Amino acid sequence: MNAPPLTASGLRKFYGAHEVVCGVDFALRPGECFGLLGPNGAGKTTTLRLCLGLTEPDAGDISVLGRPVPQQAREARLRIGVVPQFDNLDPDFTIRENLLIFGRYFGTSDHELNARIPDLLDFAGLASRADTRIQTLSGGMKRRLTLARALINDPELVFLDEPTTGLDPQARHVIWERLRQLLKRGKTLLLTTHFMEEAERLCSRVAIMDHGRIIAEGGPRALIAQHIEPQVVEVYGEIAPDWAERFGRSHAERCEITGETIFCYTHDPAPLIADLDGRSDLRYLHRRASLEDVFLKLTGRELRD
Repeated sequence: MNAPPLTASGLRKFYGAHEVVCGVDFALRPGECFGLLGPNGAGKTTTLRLCLGLTEPDAGDISVLGRPVPQQAREARLRIGVVPQFDNLDPDFTIRENLLIFGRYFGTSDHELNARIPDLLDFAGLASRADTRIQTLSGGMKRRLTLARALINDPELVFLDEPTTGLDPQARHVIWERLRQLLKRGKTLLLTTHFMEEAERLCSRVAIMDHGRIIAEGGPRALIAQHIEPQVVEVYGEIAPDWAERFGRSHAERCEITGETIFCYTHDPAPLIADLDGRSDLRYLHRRASLEDVFLKLTGRELRD
């Protein structure tokens, strides 16, 4: 069996007296997409920075592509691609120039880069825009270019920090399709995202972080089966909280109230639906449980800033 592309063991990081990463352990398998999920302030970005050697850990061991980090982080990063949370493309250059200049940082010759760039432009769907300056691109085009730029060194491991934040649904689906292509090519992906649907679609395994600790890890469907009843009925309306107290709680294993929305978790939704079908003062949605339900159950529904 191939060695893990990335392992972290006993990872800890303090800022002053505040511990933001608290003994984190995880390992990536070759060729998988591994999701690192968590609310704002959970420690995800700090964990990524530790794994990239950009932040010094206070304790723990990190190995990236067989090299110890941070001791050999520079050598490891030569074989890593990074898609940052916010685009940092150079607005003074064209699409092609952004790829060419970034590729030089890896010591790659212009001859080799010029041979590689057409395939990356095709991958990003930007071949016809190669000489376009960055200011004229849409948000989706910029994200596709940022993804293509992360591949300029043909990396074995790609870090993706919230790659589809701010994109419309069409652009998000295009990015998802490109990431699936990378997985088919045998690349290993480490993904952070706030879109649980994104993690559920792309990741073979996820780890949920909260307050600097990994509180759950496994395949999305396995985590759903472990933590959540299989069926969910969402009930909307001004009187929904009253309905939940009078009827919902006695016919569902669990009800959660968020404003005027009631989430009823159950193995048998039939009694709930039968009652709701006869009402004109409430609306409802019946669906299967999702990774988002797991996330909210484990990390809470309160707003994080």
